[in-house]
Amino acid sequence: MEEPRPLGGALGFLEDLGEVWNCQRVSNLHKKHPTMSDAVVSFMKDFLAGGIAAAISKTAVAPIERVKLLLQVQHASKQITAETQYKGIIDCVVRIPKEQGFLSFWRGNLANVIRYFPTQALNFAFKDKYKKIFLGGVDQKTQFWRYFAGNLASGGAAGATSLCFVYPLDFARTRLAADIGKGAAEREFTGLGNCIAKIFKTDGLKGLYLGFNVSVQGIIIYRAAYFGCFDTAKGMLPDPKNTHIVVSWMIAQTVTAAAGLVSYPFDTVRRRMMMQSGRKGADIMYKGTIDCWRKILKDEGSRAFFKGAWSNVIRGMGGAFVLVLYDEIKKYTY
Repeated sequence: MEEPRPLGGALGFLEDLGEVWNCQRVSNLHKKHPTMSDAVVSFMKDFLAGGIAAAISKTAVAPIERVKLLLQVQHASKQITAETQYKGIIDCVVRIPKEQGFLSFWRGNLANVIRYFPTQALNFAFKDKYKKIFLGGVDQKTQFWRYFAGNLASGGAAGATSLCFVYPLDFARTRLAADIGKGAAEREFTGLGNCIAKIFKTDGLKGLYLGFNVSVQGIIIYRAAYFGCFDTAKGMLPDPKNTHIVVSWMIAQTVTAAAGLVSYPFDTVRRRMMMQSGRKGADIMYKGTIDCWRKILKDEGSRAFFKGAWSNVIRGMGGAFVLVLYDEIKKYTY
């Protein structure tokens, strides 16, 4: 929703494969019945290692992410006129450094990196709680479909719940990435803090949560596929705990690509809704989420829901990089 991220949104989402290994480690801790201190230390090592890998990987693919966001929201941007809209990925990549400077490729990246830590902590906390609710007493071997449905439900609910807390960061990331001004005078926002403060002042807390409802719908679909399908697929392997990194990568890539494509229209609509904050009267393009769906389909056609989707595929290639990087970092923390 990561986009549709982690993964996400997408990374891509990825939003990111570091969390796959974090989930596995947390799950293994419960099975081994460690002491509380051992569990905390191990979790923190996994958490920090995943965070470092996420920061590096998200920063590496930030230019691709910004291109995707610009293509998604340019029709709803006050700064981009019909004559100056980007024609596609290549046109966007060429024009950004020329018109805004090379470093502008990383606008909104700080918010995206910061968002990782609370998102992961919340996902892990809620995922275990929801697993007890949806999977308590379910036998994977004799009740496969119930086990599969439980994984979908627990993963989706965990992602949606965590989104309640980190949505303003995702909102700010989108608005900063969509800001095409070159100098300070042309920029709509000067940074993360300025973006949140400015929107809060004009629209209140509600302004920071525009598009939240459709985000929840998209995140449930994406996270359900990510957590649910990945966990289920891993559970079907002969030795899930010792799965080769290449197999884990292939499973994650397949799940990420499929989930990202299915949830992408929801991501487009939610980001269009985010662009409405700060607008008044006649400047408001969409009356609500349903109106946004309707107008995009009517005015731009169904293909508009998937603008920038190809960049998700490119960004998803970073999955292998994250897994290898995370594994290498772990060697120095254990």
